[in-house]
Amino acid sequence: MTENVNHSDNPARQLDKNYDPSKIESKWYEFWEEKGCFAADPEADGEPFSMVIPPPNVTGSLHMGHALNNLLQDILARYQRQQGRNVLWMPGMDHAGIATQNVVEKQLAAEGIGRHDIGREKFIERVWQWRRESGGTIINQLKRLGSSCDWSRERFTMDEGLSKAVREVFVTLYEDGLIYQGDYIINWCPRCHTALSDLEVEFEEHNDGKLWDLEYPLADGSGSIIVSTTRPETMLGDTAVAVNGADERYRDMVGKEVLLPLMNRRIPVVADDYVDREFGSGAVKITPAHDANDFEVGIRHKLEIIKVMDEAGVMNENAGSYAGLTREACREQVIKDLAELNLLPAIKDYQHNVGHCYRCQTIIEPYLSNQWFVKIKPLADRALAAVKNGDTRIIPQNWEKTYFNWMENIRDWCISRQIWWGHRIPVWYCEDCGKMIVAREDPDVCPECASANLRQETDVLDTWFSSGLWPFSTMGWPQSTPTLKKYYPTSVLVTGFDILFFWVARMMMMGLKCMDEIPFKDVYIHALVRDEHGQKMSKSKGNVIDPLIIIDQYGADALRFTLAAFAAQGRDVSLSEARISGYRNFVNKLWNAARFTLMNLEGFDPEAEISGRDLSLAERWICHRLNQTVAEVVAALDEYRFNDAAHALYQFTWHEFCDWYLELAKPDLFQSDDPLRRTTAQIVLYRTIEQVVRLLHPIMPFVCEEIWQTLPHTSAMPESIMQTAFPRADAEFEDESAAADMEQVMAVITAVRNIRGEMNLSPGQRLAAVVTGPDAGAITALKKSSAAIANIARLTSFTIDSEVMRPPQSAAGLAAGFEIFVPLAGLIDFAQEAARLAKELKKTEKEFSGVSNKLGNEKFLAKAPAEVIEKEKAKYKELSLKVEKIKANIRTLEQVTES
Repeated sequence: MTENVNHSDNPARQLDKNYDPSKIESKWYEFWEEKGCFAADPEADGEPFSMVIPPPNVTGSLHMGHALNNLLQDILARYQRQQGRNVLWMPGMDHAGIATQNVVEKQLAAEGIGRHDIGREKFIERVWQWRRESGGTIINQLKRLGSSCDWSRERFTMDEGLSKAVREVFVTLYEDGLIYQGDYIINWCPRCHTALSDLEVEFEEHNDGKLWDLEYPLADGSGSIIVSTTRPETMLGDTAVAVNGADERYRDMVGKEVLLPLMNRRIPVVADDYVDREFGSGAVKITPAHDANDFEVGIRHKLEIIKVMDEAGVMNENAGSYAGLTREACREQVIKDLAELNLLPAIKDYQHNVGHCYRCQTIIEPYLSNQWFVKIKPLADRALAAVKNGDTRIIPQNWEKTYFNWMENIRDWCISRQIWWGHRIPVWYCEDCGKMIVAREDPDVCPECASANLRQETDVLDTWFSSGLWPFSTMGWPQSTPTLKKYYPTSVLVTGFDILFFWVARMMMMGLKCMDEIPFKDVYIHALVRDEHGQKMSKSKGNVIDPLIIIDQYGADALRFTLAAFAAQGRDVSLSEARISGYRNFVNKLWNAARFTLMNLEGFDPEAEISGRDLSLAERWICHRLNQTVAEVVAALDEYRFNDAAHALYQFTWHEFCDWYLELAKPDLFQSDDPLRRTTAQIVLYRTIEQVVRLLHPIMPFVCEEIWQTLPHTSAMPESIMQTAFPRADAEFEDESAAADMEQVMAVITAVRNIRGEMNLSPGQRLAAVVTGPDAGAITALKKSSAAIANIARLTSFTIDSEVMRPPQSAAGLAAGFEIFVPLAGLIDFAQEAARLAKELKKTEKEFSGVSNKLGNEKFLAKAPAEVIEKEKAKYKELSLKVEKIKANIRTLEQVTES
């Protein structure tokens, strides 16, 4: 599809009466792709600006979090292109190990089989088949949003190039002594049958928890010791009881033994500073195989380590008579048996956080297992220093403290996963001599004994291992490619705070290790998208807003502008369909302004210059305000203040250009007998709308492209608005005196309009107005705009005089140091208006009283849903203001009748 740009040799075209996004969005997206507008060229000129997309899961579909994240990146990419930068926005997807395996396993389950039935190789083939047929839906959805990634470079964390990079990093880290294998307490999901990193555990507050006090008799019969636990089933694997060495209550017991109930095993009482004297009884059971802290205590005191549970969360042979029970059933039986032995002195309600698998929400089991780890501290130290010394900025800055706290307390990273879909660990074992081989390429024979009887490690790498290489692996590393040389390190990473540690920290560590350079100069952390009441969106609450449905209904530009307008740094986005509908009105306002412009460009020459022309006050003012808006938007986007940029553009476009300037320009466009005056008005009008759509393009690309393509242009203009220069502030158009004079004009017109509203006069009613004030200079300046004021305020006569007296029966207003009087004799029936206002006041006060009583009712406040209460509070505020306004109008009417 090719769309001709309307250069000066083409007749002016018109826009449709109504803006219909469904007609233009796919058209222009195809045009941009066809023309290569998104393509990055490392050989081209221009200072590089680069970003890597946070790769969505191959299983994913577009939600509002994705929409916000990708919108902000797209704004930056489009803005930087217009600034002349050589932009690379690298797209791609993550293979999402556990999530993708779960999807395919569910497919198999529907067929009545499991992955073990078909074997590893066939299962991997099924996953690749699913990826080809169904994976990547989200990419097309991102295109609907308008994302301008260089799709020709799309990467996948399991593609050949990235797989090579993963192997290179693993082997290098192993050779440097930073990867090791060892027994360690890891987070284990009994449902997914795999280890999880600390960051893959989601903690949820359980209000219905219990704290059990268990009584352990001393082996010598001299007494007993009470231990407190939230997991009584693990007592079967206890190998000690620990107390704080400074706790005088237990000083005489340290070194003795207790008899472990139910198992009749002697275990020692040890002293360790880890024990909190204030928790429970001050004595704790130690189960080194099933608790991370207990594991450390066990190492320090050389305790026996006994696993009493298998990988499915079922009690094993070490659990004695409880073998074969699930952990939940075992807990119930242990509690019952201890109670029968009178060894359960207390059960207390307990509120605590419980870890769940981030994929299937199963409660995590701390589990002793042989896993692969990255020795993380040496890598973390450099990543920590890079932020502390300012090489990488985290914005907003308050997230730096969180980053520092996590990096300073980081544990070794468990990188092995017991699943099949993912990067298989490049380690082989010789079945004949036992040698372990770590290699970049698949070995054919053992280097030690030349045997071909090799077995590869079955575990795969944590998904975040490959994601951590994303900024440089996607650019061709380990080869030194032109893309890598040009665009690394990247300029900024835009991401949510929830993966600051999952992903950002890992990229920092891997980038510094592999490239000896930070992966990005800035990290911009955006907040969450919540509903209008600040609640997290969830299917169970029924408050999810689907971005694709919104795009179908309102268009992508309306959604984009809404998200940008609410994307304040450090503040969650509160979204509602009503707000999106409101910003769709803004798109319509821009469309109608463009239609008005196009209908008034007959005979216009886009080559015409504004310099040297005699501009009216309104023209000087709109050029000044446009100039200020350009500066505000540039500063805001340079500092990632997306909401400030959107607000500045909304304010200028709607409230200044549309509401004021278009009205002020109409006499020169419609009624002027002076061709020069009309031409000047056309130049200012055209220049303003053309710059407005270039300013708005990064946020609302579709409608702006349609308008820009319809406007007349010089032959030197590029094919797309994407290739135009972003407007620059120009000192030539700074005009504070015009701004001051125009503020007075607008203030006087607004005062007349307010009097209309207060007196219930129709907008079309022609009025007379008198203005007076003590400042002779201001009076003189205002007189120059008397025709414009009379026209816009719909006045039959307009008197400006410093000596004039207030006319009888006139309404009064104050604005910009002026007194404004509007004579009302003959225009309204004062008695009838007073009666109308009194009736309206009585009705409104009755409504207000009802809402007030409802909000004062404690039963209503206790039982009503939060959103209902919020609506009533909003109604209370609205009615309160309405009552005050009616009373003010009554006072005004009384003053008029007395004047």
